[in-house]
Amino acid sequence: MLTQEQQQLTAVVTSLVEAAVAAPSMHNAQPWRFVHHAGSGLLSLYGDPERTLPVGDPDRRGLHLGCGAALFNLRVSAALHGWTADAELLPDPSDHLRLADVRLTESGTTDTVLADLHPAIARRHTSRFPFSDEPIPPELFDELCAAALLEGCRLIVPGTWHRDAVLDLVHDAELLESASAAMRAEIADWTRTGRTGEGPADDGIPSSAFGPRQYGVTAPARDFDTPRTVPDRTAATFEERPQIALLGTATDTPADWLRAGQAMQRVLLEATLDGLSTSLMSQPLEWPELRPLTRDPGSTSGFVHMVLRLGYGPSGTATPRRPVADVLTVV
Repeated sequence: MLTQEQQQLTAVVTSLVEAAVAAPSMHNAQPWRFVHHAGSGLLSLYGDPERTLPVGDPDRRGLHLGCGAALFNLRVSAALHGWTADAELLPDPSDHLRLADVRLTESGTTDTVLADLHPAIARRHTSRFPFSDEPIPPELFDELCAAALLEGCRLIVPGTWHRDAVLDLVHDAELLESASAAMRAEIADWTRTGRTGEGPADDGIPSSAFGPRQYGVTAPARDFDTPRTVPDRTAATFEERPQIALLGTATDTPADWLRAGQAMQRVLLEATLDGLSTSLMSQPLEWPELRPLTRDPGSTSGFVHMVLRLGYGPSGTATPRRPVADVLTVV
């Protein structure tokens, strides 16, 4: 039986995990699970092997990014509650799915830099809607680049030729995707349109979050309804010159992927507070032959882990989340 102190800590952990699971993940697969060791106050983050994407994410890069984003949300929530969350990445070399151990201690003070991000956790949603052509002020991009640096990553705002090259790679990825029956089937497994035999309603991408159909070829938002199974879906013209940023690291290891996931979420939360809408463009990063081509050879970010689309427009629709009881185990 847990002591009163352990019960109180477990209540705090439950609140932290509730914030953690609001993080984005590839196809909203939510590939995380948490184990709270009540006797020691340790909280462990694991990748969930039942929620991997063997076609689109065979080396589990996307799983690490999503779990890293969840870890960052947990850190933000801990700061709001006056706790310090010290995370050790990949603490057990024999268990590659044990992604982080978090030691929670009550600090008595509030890390306001992290805590101030907390309101954005509930407000941040992936937007698959058109953005306006209004340019993002350079000082906002500078702030987002600084946010990535705080997590040991680099956020690069590409020049015109590099941006156009990346957008071309997005369309190349769409062509590869359309030619791959296995990839199309995997994406269909994670879409929710009300068809018989679909997965549970608390994960995946619901039709309410698809956004409009896209005119033209410049729109970078992924269309989860290419079979056109959703009737009466409207169409829209997207921005002519999408504003994007590339998140990367100098090396390319699972620890880098976890750091990139934390940096990605920090950037997304900062962008949300700055009044920007965001979406993630992972399409060219899902193909080994395209992934290296996303980087600028002259850039210090040797490996690109995510392409972010940012701008002014609708904030997007919330996607479902599994209840905390399904992802948190107390031992």
